Amino acid sequence: MEERSEGIMLRPAGPCIEKLSWEATAREMAAAGENWIEWDAAGTDGLESIPWDAAKTPRVAERKSRYDFHRRPAGKK
Repeated sequence: MEERSEGIMLRPAGPCIEKLSWEATAREMAAAGENWIEWDAAGTDGLESIPWDAAKTPRVAERKSRYDFHRRPAGKK
């Protein structure tokens, strides 16, 4: 538990885990030499052939109900 100006911060007991910076993370990933060849299949999923025009995007919300709903004026029951 650590008291800070914005409140009390709870963290797990034990030593603090040092996190890598973005640059160190990139170096570690490059040095790992992982094989990502299996992910190449995702490149042929056909997404590039889909027209991504925002103006022609179909509506995904629910349709209006058939019955007509009117709110009662405030104060009347």
